[in-house]
Amino acid sequence: MSLKLSILYRGPLSSCNYDCHYCPFAKRHETAAELKTDRLALERLVDWIKGRREDSLSLFFTPWGEALTRRWYQSAICELTRLPQIEKVAAQTNLSYDLQWIENANVSRLALWCTFHPSQTTRSRFLSQSRRLTELGVAHSVGAVGLPDDLPEIERLRAELPDNIYLWVNAAKSSSVDYRGELLDRFTAIDPLFQLNTQYHASLGRSCRCGSSVISVDGAGDIYRCHFIRQPLGNIYEPGFADKLIDRPCSNQTCGCHIGYVHMDELQLYPVFGSGVLERIPADFHLDPAK
Repeated sequence: MSLKLSILYRGPLSSCNYDCHYCPFAKRHETAAELKTDRLALERLVDWIKGRREDSLSLFFTPWGEALTRRWYQSAICELTRLPQIEKVAAQTNLSYDLQWIENANVSRLALWCTFHPSQTTRSRFLSQSRRLTELGVAHSVGAVGLPDDLPEIERLRAELPDNIYLWVNAAKSSSVDYRGELLDRFTAIDPLFQLNTQYHASLGRSCRCGSSVISVDGAGDIYRCHFIRQPLGNIYEPGFADKLIDRPCSNQTCGCHIGYVHMDELQLYPVFGSGVLERIPADFHLDPAK
């Protein structure tokens, strides 16, 4: 039986070249053995996908830290985007590397979710990387964490980005920021969908596509409904795993992360994002290098 499935992949990699103060993986370094474990896990996943010739698969890399500085992720993305069973490969990234390797990918099946970190890079450098992605034909969104101190810089980023590039803002919900009044208005002027991200959406017992057409997979191949429900559903490397991918109500009280709540049926965000659900590009933002 063929599958149409979106896989949110988070392997064991948990290191980053940035040191953002709000991130637990800032400047974390891994041993050679840890990096090898991550590389082998990714290679196993790629081999599995290569064998799923009758499926239609989308893969979204959501690492703890930064993965695309690693050659094995670059190589995997290039190989995956050339497979006929792959509909899309998306990845979260900080764009802090040479983009030349993307020339080896099928960019029509590649999309990036690019985060701007004002404390780690300059606006001009980040904008240059975004322009290069457009030149290469890579669909991408850009965004930032909505910290009040960074608001002026994020506003400047929005002003300098082409109109057809969506700029999302993630609310710093783990902090004590009060997103009301002028602060809410200014962030919403940048990202019309910002208020959705300031909330923890009631999800217990609600319908969600996670666990049926969207799954989270770790480096061992273990399947979870999403990154936020840690009850395993099986393993992609075991026969019959697809039998366990069924509609079931959410078991968490709330959902506060875009990569989770975007799949909740009652929020009706699939029509908003269209084919850009994974890479966070609304349907009315279109890639047009001429703009």
